[in-house]
Amino acid sequence: MNAPEHGSGHDHEHSDRAPDDRGHDDRGHDAGEMFEAPSWEERYSGEQTVWSGNPNAQLVAEASALTPGTALDVGCGEGGDVIWLAQRGWRVTGADFSANGLARAAGHAEAAGVADRTAWWQVDAREFTAEGRSYDLVTTHFLHPPDHGMVEVTRRLAEAVTPGGHLLVVGHAPDATFTHLAESHRSAMFLAEELLPALPEDFDALVVEQRPRTMTRDGVTMDVHDSTLLARRRA
Repeated sequence: MNAPEHGSGHDHEHSDRAPDDRGHDDRGHDAGEMFEAPSWEERYSGEQTVWSGNPNAQLVAEASALTPGTALDVGCGEGGDVIWLAQRGWRVTGADFSANGLARAAGHAEAAGVADRTAWWQVDAREFTAEGRSYDLVTTHFLHPPDHGMVEVTRRLAEAVTPGGHLLVVGHAPDATFTHLAESHRSAMFLAEELLPALPEDFDALVVEQRPRTMTRDGVTMDVHDSTLLARRRA
């Protein structure tokens, strides 16, 4: 998810509507609703795209050095990261809890000429299980389940990483940039090190840090920090 109100992860910087300090977003939704699928089905029901379509910065930074294989992007939104990976030779499954979002993502993949390298899976990350599937890269960006739920999500995602594969989890760090948000949204943010207990014993953490990044939203440029966890499962 781009802003912390989101229950679905997406590429950054475009069209995310943060709630005001009363706990409502600019469409009048209660903040709690923004963590659930119906809110995202509504958001994706219009004609305009919600996200930029550009890949997330930390995905580019880390996946560019990896040998393409199979990948799973959980909280894929409109498919920007899925398409970027597919264009670089990966076979990618995009997962999201919004059927409308997945339909948009599939259309964007078709338009980009990578439909044959992509698949789609409707699933809530909070209930995700590997179901016997494994991937060389499992990634999620700006997915912020409520009540510090990202630790449990990370544990679930780690189960889907094949031996020798990588897990990349990126989200908003709870810094001063977001002090105007409702407490429910601030509590959904996380530091990279807070996710370490979710890693199984056969994982090695390679990157555990809050990376600075400059972003522009609604014409305003600001400095933010991406909590970034990259881990590898031992072969």
